[in-house]
Amino acid sequence: MKTPWLIRLWLLFGLALPLMGHAASGAETFTATARSRVWSGPATNDWSAVETSRALDPRRTAVVLCDMWDQHWCAGATRRVAEMAPRMNDFVKNARQRGMFIIHCPSDTMNFYEGSPGRKLAQAAPPAEPRVALQRWCKLDPAREAPLPIDDSDGGCDDTPLCKTYSAWKQQIPAIEIHDGDAITDSAEAYYLMRTRGITNVLVMGVHLNMCVLGRPFSIRQMVSQGLNVLLVRDLTDTMYNSRKRPWVPHCAGTQLMIEHVEKYWCPTIASIAFLGGEEFRFKEDRRPHIVFLIGEDEYKTWVTLPQFAKEELAWRGLRVSVVQQSEGDLHRFPGLVEAMRDADLLVLSVRRRALPKEQLAAVRTHLEAGKPLLGIRTASHAFAPRPSDAGKGAAWATFDPDVLGGNYTGHHGNGPNTTLSAASGVGTHALLTGVDLPQLTGHGSLYKVSPLKETATPLLMGSIPGQPAEPVAWLNTFGDNKARVFYTSLGHPDDFANAAFRRLLLNAVLTLVDRPLPPAAGK
Repeated sequence: MKTPWLIRLWLLFGLALPLMGHAASGAETFTATARSRVWSGPATNDWSAVETSRALDPRRTAVVLCDMWDQHWCAGATRRVAEMAPRMNDFVKNARQRGMFIIHCPSDTMNFYEGSPGRKLAQAAPPAEPRVALQRWCKLDPAREAPLPIDDSDGGCDDTPLCKTYSAWKQQIPAIEIHDGDAITDSAEAYYLMRTRGITNVLVMGVHLNMCVLGRPFSIRQMVSQGLNVLLVRDLTDTMYNSRKRPWVPHCAGTQLMIEHVEKYWCPTIASIAFLGGEEFRFKEDRRPHIVFLIGEDEYKTWVTLPQFAKEELAWRGLRVSVVQQSEGDLHRFPGLVEAMRDADLLVLSVRRRALPKEQLAAVRTHLEAGKPLLGIRTASHAFAPRPSDAGKGAAWATFDPDVLGGNYTGHHGNGPNTTLSAASGVGTHALLTGVDLPQLTGHGSLYKVSPLKETATPLLMGSIPGQPAEPVAWLNTFGDNKARVFYTSLGHPDDFANAAFRRLLLNAVLTLVDRPLPPAAGK
């Protein structure tokens, strides 16, 4: 039986009076820093993060909690919701105290809340004429957005073995409190409530970003289409994404890609620190390996190619990157190196004949002696072997090549024909060669003389030029009592970085050294 209209109005406004009175007496305009992505154009196809200040009137702001269920069919999703819920509850408390309107939206659980004040409040909202037709589910809009950056076609469970699907949820997770004055709905009632209360700003949080947070009738696509100022709380969301699917990145990196998708095509994002201070919420499983690039050479332009490689191939995969370069005033000094190395998980080295301050070279030694990995590019074979004229400018490690890399650099052949590359004997199926198109892989710099390698080294690629014996151009080694893993390649000419096969080889080496799975042969 339908509720008489006078009772509906009383429910709508009567239950809202305590909240509205509090907002009117104490609410102040609230400013948050919002982040969006701006396209730089087809020349680079790059998106830049842009931050702006957004002023929010609490009396015209709603907070929407999407599908924070007590249980999910996916155990990993259930675990992450439970981990995030206390921080979300603190956010909601803070927003409620500021006078913002809280709308709890645990879909498909309305029977549990039947007869509750929050459910009656939502049911009492009179229908309002929408800007565009309201949808029960808002599908991906190819006219407005690109395909999603993650493949969720398998349902998105990241557990092993995969969980079986079933209707697991019965209510919103109890860790998030529901107060009098809050509304409970899972339908277009949310829009009617907003219109009735003059809401113009909507803060959205919850799960799952690639599915419900975008598609539900109370969430991002719908509310943006209705002309509301929508903001996603980016550190209080999650995705249904299986890291064994495209783009083959850790679960939390997949979530970050979805956040960037929303920032590009739908709405800006804010972080919970805008309300609560401290640091952004991060799941316990969200450990992002730290890669330090140490660059100091004057010939091969790795000060350009390596940061570009890091940006295009590593950062979006959830890897933290620090680039430490030689000082402009003193080529043997690397400002920030000691600090960067303190939590480095991998050191990528492209240095040529530098004499470092003792404490900086000691930081490199400490990293290796702790068993942490190193990746060397081209001139790394003589990185810390300064010329005689520079010997007094700092510390040296003249035997770094045989000690760490396992090589035997004695110079190089003259510039001439490109180097023809092939897999070393017996390693044609080595994991590091996954997806590397060897027929397309060519060395563009002079061929280094590095034979013979140490017995501990395992050659991966051999290089040949006419009239000269073949030389190893890529290999693996270990260093020290703790068996630090080392990958080295004498490739690294700027034209090598223009070769997709070389970039894939370098990507494979980085991912292997930080213990991340490799994309399949046909994957990016």
